Amino acid sequence: MNPPAPAAHPNWVAFLTLIRREVARIVRIWGQTLVPPAITMTLYFLIFGKLIGSKIGDMGGFGYMDFIVPGLVMMAVIQNAYGNISSSFFGAKFGRHVEELLVAPLPNWVILSGYVGGAVLRGFMVGAIVLAVAMLFTDVRVHDWLATLSTVLLGAVIFSLAGFVNAVYAKKFDDIAIIPTFVLTPLTYLGGVFYSVALLPGWAATATHANPVFYMVNGFRYGLLGVSDVPLWSVYAVMLGFVVALSWLGLWLLQRGVGLRT
Repeated sequence: MNPPAPAAHPNWVAFLTLIRREVARIVRIWGQTLVPPAITMTLYFLIFGKLIGSKIGDMGGFGYMDFIVPGLVMMAVIQNAYGNISSSFFGAKFGRHVEELLVAPLPNWVILSGYVGGAVLRGFMVGAIVLAVAMLFTDVRVHDWLATLSTVLLGAVIFSLAGFVNAVYAKKFDDIAIIPTFVLTPLTYLGGVFYSVALLPGWAATATHANPVFYMVNGFRYGLLGVSDVPLWSVYAVMLGFVVALSWLGLWLLQRGVGLRT
């Protein structure tokens, strides 16, 4: 008689359950989660790539359409990763079912990683859709697969963690829209998505180097095109630093019950 198969570790089961629930939520409301980014990015490609790009010419040694593809993909990934976890976790707070997770015998890192994993998956789904849209306008090529996948993964993780922090502190639905509107959108538009930092005056270039999105966009641009305004080591140093800092903050907030326990 064969011995029974070992049971899966409870933490692993909990993690996969959270991921499955987040993916089911994304697919169930696909008209809100997956379609809008495709429409928005199509408009970006048409307006900035075709109409304006034809007047600009080359940038960084590439056609303007090719140059903006990495930035637009990364912008879509980080915005959707951020939006997914901030709305999902705040919805759990608002519906009071987050308390079930807090009283369950689960370590905080499982709860955090489950929500982050779901947000990262949505970021990858949207990124794939945007790349498919980009193929309608230009040839998408990959210079370095490792850099491409690692930078988009780290970027999605960073803004998933940031969205989690936003959701923890939010007290009403309006609070989860403040950061994307007044912080995330300016950071992405001023992060080198549509231009090379070499075109900026000294003070603006210095300010751009203080923008974390700038490093994410350039890391992903190196992965696709092989060019970057900053060394690749600095891209990974900044991104890994944010992952560590935001992971610690997220776990600390869960441990202290900030915004979660009354």
